This record gives sequence, structure tokens and C-alpha cells, in this order.
Amino acid sequence: MKALSIRQPWAWLIIHGGKDVENRSWHTKHRGRFLVHAAKGMTKHEYQAARDYARECGVEIPALRDLECGGIIGSVFLADSRDTSKSPWYMGEKAFLLVDPQPLPFVPLKGRLNFFEVSDERVAP
Repeated sequence: MKALSIRQPWAWLIIHGGKDVENRSWHTKHRGRFLVHAAKGMTKHEYQAARDYARECGVEIPALRDLECGGIIGSVFLADSRDTSKSPWYMGEKAFLLVDPQPLPFVPLKGRLNFFEVSDERVAP
């Protein structure tokens, strides 16, 4: 299955907070469900900026120490890749439109750039 690394707390917001857009500088032809990989790296400044933005959208995120990093945290369906979006979460050059987020038990896994393959055995319930 395809996976995409996303920095925390944005990954958590996709799975639990109603973030329906992933902001990227590139389009993708991929459509369908993919695994959300919470990237290992996250600075306090990144966390605080995302927390403030999420609050503006009416969402409280967990404390920095409570966010899982460096592994799969769920899956979501990529419905489209567009140049713009009216979502309050849109702030990039391109918008991956996301629907039907589903949390999964945390699976430690090294991330990669772009979409990458993860064997089904790694994330089987």
C-alpha cells in the first residue's frame, strides 16, 4: 500500500482533527487510500505554529510529547489533487483532497520522500 510522510501535528490533524487537505508543492496522479506516516522530525516552533493554526480552525491538538512520530498512524482516501481549495486547511501551492480518515495502531516505520510502498504485512491488524 502507498504511504506518505507528513510532519506532526499535521498528520494527527488529518486522522483525528478534520484536516481535509494535504498541502504540497506538487500534484499526484495517485487516487485512493494511502497510509499516513507521521514523520519523525518536528520542532517546537513547528508544533506551536500548527497548534495555533488548528485552534483558529476550532481544533485542539494533543501535547507535543503525546504525538506519535516515526511511523504509521492511520490511512486516508486521496480523492483529488488540485491547484486550489476552499478548505480552511489549504495554505499551499497544491491541494490533495482527503476523505474518510481511519486511525490505525501505531507501527514504527522509517519514512521516505514522496509516496512510498509499505508491505501489507507491516500494517495488518
